[in-house]
Amino acid sequence: MDDIFAIQMLKAAYFRAIDTKDWDLLRSVMTEDVEIDVTDDVEDGRPYTGSAPFVDTCSRVLRDAVTVHHGHMPEIQVIGDSATGIWAMEDYVDWGSGPDGTARAFRGYGHYHERYVKGADGTWRIAALTLTRLRRDWLS
Repeated sequence: MDDIFAIQMLKAAYFRAIDTKDWDLLRSVMTEDVEIDVTDDVEDGRPYTGSAPFVDTCSRVLRDAVTVHHGHMPEIQVIGDSATGIWAMEDYVDWGSGPDGTARAFRGYGHYHERYVKGADGTWRIAALTLTRLRRDWLS
């Protein structure tokens, strides 16, 4: 149960890092060679290998956005020093109004599918993350 709680705290830090634009914290919750697939989330997206390219993209794309991320109902299975998890998610992303005055915001729903590893220091980190979207509602 201690490992499951630690993974829940890890995911909470991931969400908080994105929403508060704490890019150092975001980088710290992942392994350096993390595999991230958010291609279901963006047009012409590509998977990321490594925390640096993913965090660099987040910091650029979300710099001026207001974001709110929630993770719900974690399904976590721990096997030794590795674990898997599925999180139901909801997010709100708002870039403000575009040049023509059109709102650029959405509320989204889906799941995070993740793999975690426990380091020699006992700290859990995200080693792989795939975001699958069920729905995105564009707001006006």
